[in-house]
Amino acid sequence: MIELEGLTKRYGDKVAVNNLTFAVRPGIVTGFLGPNGAGKSTTMRMMLGLDRPTAGDVRIDGQHYDQLKDPLTYIGALLDAKAMHGGRSAFNHLLCLAQSNGISKARVHEVLDTVGLTAVAKKKAKGFSLGMGQRLGIAGALLGDPRILMFDEPVNGLDPEGIHWIRNLMKSLAAQGRTVFVSSHLMSEMALTADHLVVIGQGRLLADTSMADFIQQNSRSYVRIRTPQRERLLDVLHQAGITVVESGSGVLEVDGGKSEQIGELAASHQLVLHELSPQQASLEEAFMQLTAESVEYHAHSDAPAAAPAAQQQGWGDGWKKD
Repeated sequence: MIELEGLTKRYGDKVAVNNLTFAVRPGIVTGFLGPNGAGKSTTMRMMLGLDRPTAGDVRIDGQHYDQLKDPLTYIGALLDAKAMHGGRSAFNHLLCLAQSNGISKARVHEVLDTVGLTAVAKKKAKGFSLGMGQRLGIAGALLGDPRILMFDEPVNGLDPEGIHWIRNLMKSLAAQGRTVFVSSHLMSEMALTADHLVVIGQGRLLADTSMADFIQQNSRSYVRIRTPQRERLLDVLHQAGITVVESGSGVLEVDGGKSEQIGELAASHQLVLHELSPQQASLEEAFMQLTAESVEYHAHSDAPAAAPAAQQQGWGDGWKKD
């Protein structure tokens, strides 16, 4: 388990993390969400003792990170896939980590096989693609067979097969009773992976709840209805005390989860329905709703679609594409 209590980090006048208190529990995948600049990376670095808190406390299975003996056997983390010596082979990179934490050489072979890098184990890491680097970083996190795992943007650079693999890996690790904490900006993937969400904005805790409750509390749920007998259905619903909103194109909307009641009313009055479908917002929509006031960097839709012609012609003459 990871426990944070009043965790705070200031850089001069800038408060990067502001009095965070929450626990990351075993047996589930906990997603860590927040806009850019929210303080996610700083929080994760403080969990691993890479940054010292200005105030508050963070404990890994009841201990501070610097108190852990052979820390890779307690907690494995992927924060930066590029944090490795590019001149070392994948095997030697992992072997150095293993030897410094009392882990056997055999375990290096096991994790290379787990992440699918056995065939390139002797190749230097500097020649790896972004996705291969991610796999090597994940292998390093798994190396000590830890009870706690932290991943920052683990699907970055992975192809669809790799994304499917890391999703199932995180779920299987949680199913084994391990603590799995993952930060990602890819909302569609987080919705498929996480059971619980911790959401921060401008360094403050905004939500600490289940995935289902988060979406329900931060979005509108309604029932969408289409019928060729619109006026009759409106009368029936009005008599039943059900408020209906007309959204255009003949579509009716009823707030709340009343699809069964509406279907039964329509059937009892022999009304034909072409559509009766409960609608629920996506994780992305719920996240945008909650964090709208916490976004530090705003893009503007009225920005120019293209650079001026003179700049476009300047690529290669002092200009550099990102």
